[in-house]
Amino acid sequence: MDQKKADIIAVAKAARVSPSTVSRSFNHPDLVKATTRKRIDAAVRRLGYIRNRAAQTIHGIRSGTVGLIVPTVDHAIFAELIQSFAGAIEELGFTILLASHGYDLQREYALTRKMLEHRVDGVALVGIDHEEETLSLLQNQNTPTVLLWNYTPDTLFPCVGSDNDGAGRLVGSHVAGLGHRQIATLFPPLAGNDRAAQRHLGVEKALDEHGVTIPDHLRLETPYSVASAKAAVTDILGLPQRPTAILCGNDVLAWGALHAISKLGLRVPHDITVTGIGDFKGSREFEPALTTVRIPARQIGAKAAALIAGNIVTPETPGDGELIVPELLVRSTCGRSNNSACL
Repeated sequence: MDQKKADIIAVAKAARVSPSTVSRSFNHPDLVKATTRKRIDAAVRRLGYIRNRAAQTIHGIRSGTVGLIVPTVDHAIFAELIQSFAGAIEELGFTILLASHGYDLQREYALTRKMLEHRVDGVALVGIDHEEETLSLLQNQNTPTVLLWNYTPDTLFPCVGSDNDGAGRLVGSHVAGLGHRQIATLFPPLAGNDRAAQRHLGVEKALDEHGVTIPDHLRLETPYSVASAKAAVTDILGLPQRPTAILCGNDVLAWGALHAISKLGLRVPHDITVTGIGDFKGSREFEPALTTVRIPARQIGAKAAALIAGNIVTPETPGDGELIVPELLVRSTCGRSNNSACL
């Protein structure tokens, strides 16, 4: 026997509230008590009620969704960011619509258009550098927007992120301060990736202050892959004069470097120093534990979610971005160039 579809009146009756309270819980959750929202959510689940978002957006009511566009979902690099952003935005009454552009900023523009066609209430993008068309589109549509991962105070939209140039400086200064002069860098492709480009620039600045220049043949670029990093490092460690330190643009590449060094029978840090950036899950547990720079992805995601939700709910008083300061974590993979372990 066919069962009649539940409507908002049935939900209100089951939750013992008015239909207007049910509507307010969907469209302005910040105005409804958490206990009341839980009763309404329980009634929605029990009755199988589905909102007609298309009709709501036609009448100018918020969709309750926020678009999050990231470069990739294939690796751990953005996993914590996505998880923390999604969890925090759901607590604030919204749901994410997630997409990835594969480090292709033209594709990011196309995805942004798709998000806006689906009437998202706001958009979150990773990084500072984007196609001018993308930024203009969001500005012209008056769409609340936040930029994640990087921070700079003079962008079109507020940023919640870390100082990637500063992260590069931290590892560069630390390793150069240990006396290393023959240094290699292992980074993802820098084109179209402002996070990696800023980190590499920070490393170069710090090394330059210590009178160190990275030879061209030791400026390595490889995809975000443990296997690719392992292969690249295996090649350079076969050189007549191998580097005494390898500075990696993220922890994933550092893991690959450590595997290569172990395979060749070399010791870390006695024979070679390795550093990463990110402090991903597992980096502390590596043997030896990875020296890295903590980019607090969970904190960035949660704060960004709060910012964009606030700017959607109260656009007349938009919030500002926030800098999350990176932190150098000196562990067991760095040593002095005279082969004595660092303190």
